[in-house]
Amino acid sequence: QVALEESGGGSVQAGDSLRLACAASGRPSSVYAVGWFRQPPGAEREFVAGIDWRGQNTRYQESVKGRFSISRDDAKSTGYLQMSNLKPEDTAIYYCAVKRGALFVPETSSGYDFWGQGTQVTVSS
Repeated sequence: QVALEESGGGSVQAGDSLRLACAASGRPSSVYAVGWFRQPPGAEREFVAGIDWRGQNTRYQESVKGRFSISRDDAKSTGYLQMSNLKPEDTAIYYCAVKRGALFVPETSSGYDFWGQGTQVTVSS
């Protein structure tokens, strides 16, 4: 079993930056993908970014391309989402997720096996 815990959320002004971290306890396997999703108020959960098991292949939602960057540090069992030039529409609960045995990056919620509890990001204009 793998437990994920997000950190780094908070309340910021538009244009600010935040770095979210996703710490994993227990190792899902030697091959796993990491994804970040978010759920804005009153909306469905949506894919934000994902990274493959080698850290070489990344995927982003169109609206965050050029502003967000996903990375991973397997030695620390931690994934990161660097968010820059934040906008009010980025306000959401952000979740990290892990997909075991994946050689690709799933872009749907159903593609992931383990989830964190989420961290709130609020961006004011």
